[in-house]
Amino acid sequence: MNEIAAPPIAAVPRHDTPSLGRQMLNKVPEITLYFWIIKILCTTVGETAADLMNEELGLGLTNTTYIMTAGLIAVLIVQFRTRKYIPGIYWLAVVLISIVGTLITDNLVDNAGVALQTTTIAFSIALALVFAVWYWSERTLSVHTIVTTRREAFYWLAILFTFALGTSAGDLFAEKLELGFLPSAGIFAGAIAIIAVAHLRFKLNAILAFWLAYILTRPLGASIGDYLSQPVEETGLGLGTILTSVIFLVTILALVIYLTISKRDLIAVPSAEAQLDRHEADGEPRVLVVTNKTDATPAVIEAVRERALAGPARFFVLVPNPGHLAFDRNSTDTSLGQKVLERALPLLEEPAGTEVEGRVAVSPNAYDDIVEELDKGDYREIILETIPSHVSHWLHVDLPERVAGLGYPVKTVTATH
Repeated sequence: MNEIAAPPIAAVPRHDTPSLGRQMLNKVPEITLYFWIIKILCTTVGETAADLMNEELGLGLTNTTYIMTAGLIAVLIVQFRTRKYIPGIYWLAVVLISIVGTLITDNLVDNAGVALQTTTIAFSIALALVFAVWYWSERTLSVHTIVTTRREAFYWLAILFTFALGTSAGDLFAEKLELGFLPSAGIFAGAIAIIAVAHLRFKLNAILAFWLAYILTRPLGASIGDYLSQPVEETGLGLGTILTSVIFLVTILALVIYLTISKRDLIAVPSAEAQLDRHEADGEPRVLVVTNKTDATPAVIEAVRERALAGPARFFVLVPNPGHLAFDRNSTDTSLGQKVLERALPLLEEPAGTEVEGRVAVSPNAYDDIVEELDKGDYREIILETIPSHVSHWLHVDLPERVAGLGYPVKTVTATH
């Protein structure tokens, strides 16, 4: 195979560059319905399993903490040594970290006598500091870009504190209001639903919405676990911690086996080598140009001109549909997008020195259309125009990181008008 030298790609901003550390495929699952179901099941097991070992098996809080912490450390060592997402290892780590997070709060409250108000505030501050340092270091809190060991370390540390905080806040909530397990579960489920609506309908930032919901699933799962396991006279169903733990662990195992086979929650990342093998049809590599809601801007035109001067290339333009009013709000009317495309193509053909093709995006999520186009288009490079997330919901905040993980050379340019 005759290699065609890739053109020089201009340096991108720091937040577009993977951090120092071992580069790997994304180590976490895609955020699907399966993710949330298993997450809630894991938090339920975290509550019931801790009670089972501490009380039913008579190990005591201290011994249970030692055993579970040792198990968590062992599994995390395996998790960090893998180079891709493996459902069985990942979800075993989540189950164990949910138990350890619960035990941290229980030790502070029961053994050290720390008030729940204090632990809730302390864990809130600790989690905020983890997020602050993570963002300062990586310029993103997106779970779609866990591709280095440093980002993975931040990820698991944040998850540990979400479980500890969720336990503290959930217990504080239950003790103060004394509503019972089932009403408490309904309240936390309602809070998660409000966050979902705020994201889907009122444009709440996707990353913020994810982490808020992630924290709230802990008290939700604990309330469900307590409701199923606790005696009837204490407003529970009386199934006991053993039966409840077994039911949820078996369900988790079944779902993990299904995901391992189906790969439904895998964040697909085509390798650069696989892509290069598909690009030798006519000696001219294809370049995907992704624009924002405006016409072809001077920044995009100049980027196309520089690439054309670097060597032969064919350009394909992907423009968003202005009819998509916000993220996850679809519109079947592409007339506005077609007008944008019609204006953009002639402007780009002059610097490209050849005919330029393009289409209007189908999804309100830019990443989905980019992946779809890359899969079918034999592309070699990407030119990505970015603008602030508060201006464009199509080109949302973590898009450069997600696109960079697809294995293509990416040049990002800032939109100009």
